Amino acid sequence: MFDIYSGPVFGMARQQFLQAADILEIPQDQRDRLLYPKRAIAVTCPIHRDDGSTVVYEGYRVQHHLSLGPAKGGVRFSPHVDIGEVAALSLWMSWKCALMNLPYGGAKGGVRVDPYSLSLKELEALSRRFMQELIPFVGPHVDVMAPDIGTNEQVMAWFMDTYSNDAGQTVTEIVTGKPVSCGGTVGRREATGRGVTHTIVRAAEEINLNLAQSTAVIQGFGNVGSVAANELHALGVKILAISDHTAAYHDPKGLNIPEIIAYVAKHGVLKGYSKECLTDPNTILTIKCDVLVPAAVERVITEEIANKIECRIIAEAANGPTTLEADAVFAKRPEIFIIPDILCNSGGVTVSYFEWVQDLQQFFWEEEEIISRMKKIMDKGFYDTVKSAKELKVSNRMAATCAGLKRVHLAKQARGLFP
Repeated sequence: MFDIYSGPVFGMARQQFLQAADILEIPQDQRDRLLYPKRAIAVTCPIHRDDGSTVVYEGYRVQHHLSLGPAKGGVRFSPHVDIGEVAALSLWMSWKCALMNLPYGGAKGGVRVDPYSLSLKELEALSRRFMQELIPFVGPHVDVMAPDIGTNEQVMAWFMDTYSNDAGQTVTEIVTGKPVSCGGTVGRREATGRGVTHTIVRAAEEINLNLAQSTAVIQGFGNVGSVAANELHALGVKILAISDHTAAYHDPKGLNIPEIIAYVAKHGVLKGYSKECLTDPNTILTIKCDVLVPAAVERVITEEIANKIECRIIAEAANGPTTLEADAVFAKRPEIFIIPDILCNSGGVTVSYFEWVQDLQQFFWEEEEIISRMKKIMDKGFYDTVKSAKELKVSNRMAATCAGLKRVHLAKQARGLFP
């Protein structure tokens, strides 16, 4: 059934769903409606390259459900994007928004392209064309997009401008993660990384770990990983190793995070920062530390790696970084406290919600208020998850997934079906 949603990422999300559905005792005849997306859109995006040639890129947008409000989720530009991956990410977004009690359904989008192969002019052309093709299917009360891997504030500004030109008026609330200068909110860029660090603080309290005397390893040094590194460094955590798609560095004495962040701000990537600290990126997840932060892509923690990991806390800053086989290993390793992705990285969508609300009412808050509100919402999600895990005797991941799935299920039941 629904063979278009194939591939290992959707297969993983589907198995997580089935496990949670069994725990919640959801009837079999109601499961497909909860699992499969409401709508999946595939578009072609032709653009003129700088050399005058025409190239066509594939784009997707999957809206998992709209039962709690408009669909919400990021757009990634990556050469590995496919509709199965995007559908899985939309499913995780549904659970995440419901877990955080936000009035959204989950969505996700993507274009199969290497954004680093495009000039700025070509990137703008692709961004605008993608939004133009999606205009019939999105809107401030239908589907609100945000940045993800390979996209940023500038891409969101182009999305917003393209939609606004079609509407004949400025519609800032069509996307979140925009520059502050055109309707974005202060604190949005840092929100996901800050949220990751906040959940690490709460997890450390749970297991009596003194963060000021702790060490951390961060895989992925994009927007999320770099902000989390900076926040942890400020708390006194020694960052032993970091990596991105270009390089990996390891120093047992601790890396100079402010210096590295300044280098990446200038050069865009980690490559070239140091020769002395270079290490094998394939071993970064198994470096002994107190806090491990996978902040890159899906399915990086495999069964083999799970058996080799030496840490106290795994903070899943990326979406779906842990395979089902690895989860089975962690079930036998209670000494590792896992902060599941739909909880750990929910700071981004929480502050995106704040941005959307501010745009709708055209009244903006101070950054201090935004951070405070984000932490309050994330605290409730964290403590509810930990409490539920203990009561149900399940993993933190299953507890968080069950909480999100239950809310979506109840909403769909209450709204019913057209006769």
